Amino acid sequence: MNLTGIKNRLAHFAAERNWDQFHSPKNLSMGLAAEAAELLEIFQWLTEKQSCEIIGDEKEMQHVRDEMADVFIYLVRLADKLNVDIEEAVMEKIELNESRYPVELSRGNSTKYSRRQK
Repeated sequence: MNLTGIKNRLAHFAAERNWDQFHSPKNLSMGLAAEAAELLEIFQWLTEKQSCEIIGDEKEMQHVRDEMADVFIYLVRLADKLNVDIEEAVMEKIELNESRYPVELSRGNSTKYSRRQK
């Protein structure tokens, strides 16, 4: 299924349940933050190594997938409510990041460009 199909299915799901009345940008953005926090919580106390090894734990990976899906669902609903073409917005942001983080200055460097000493 493509993004438009997902957006339409989510809109239908909400409409069938009369939930559109609750799906304001404020509520959806708050839900998005809450779901992102639930994803973060999975990794909160893991070491870097453990966070990479989670892929080998089927039960934990299902939890990760569920939380990632929740984040995505809220994001898609928010974009739909605000008439944001999320695919276009993502491509624009990638292009902006490419100009902000030129390869020759960014390769192998995790320090944000605005924090680097000049």
